[in-house]
Amino acid sequence: MMARDTDAPKDPGRADDPALGLKKDPELRRELDATAHTLKELGPEYEAELIDSFLEKVGERIDRRMDATADRQVRRYLAERQMSAARGVAGRQPGDGPALGGFGQRFGFAAVSLVLAVPLSAIAAYQAHLAGLVVTWVGIVGVNVAQSAWMPWRRRSAEQPSEGWGA
Repeated sequence: MMARDTDAPKDPGRADDPALGLKKDPELRRELDATAHTLKELGPEYEAELIDSFLEKVGERIDRRMDATADRQVRRYLAERQMSAARGVAGRQPGDGPALGGFGQRFGFAAVSLVLAVPLSAIAAYQAHLAGLVVTWVGIVGVNVAQSAWMPWRRRSAEQPSEGWGA
C-alpha cells in the first residue's frame, strides 16, 4: 500500500513547508526555485552569494509586510480616535479601560484595604499591643487618603490633551 503525501513526516527544510509561507507567496516560491536552479548550474563556489541574495529579497519582503501592518495599525488607531471624538467622549482614548476614579475602582481599593487591615491589625496588636495597632491604622488611613487625593489629580491630567500624534 502506498503512503499518502499527508502521512509522510514533514521536513522543515522543504520548499512546500507551510511554515515558510511559500504556498501563499508564489513570487517568493519562484525566487527560491530560481536560486536553487542557479545554485545547481553554478556550483557550490557561488552558494554564499546566492543565499545572501535570496535572503535579502526575503528581508525586503518582510519589511514591506511590516510597513503595511504598521500602516494599518496607525490608520485603525486614528479612526478609533476620530470615532471617539465624534461620539463626544472627550479626553478618553480607545482601550483606556474604565474611567479613572470611578466608583468600582474606589470601592475596590477600600475593600482591599479593609481586608488587609484585619490580619495587619491582629499581627500589630499581638506584637506591639496598642501602639502597634495605632501605627497600623494610621498607615491604612494614610494610604487611603493618599489614594483618594491622587485620583482627582490623575483625572485632571487625563483630561488635558497630550503632546502626541493628535496634538
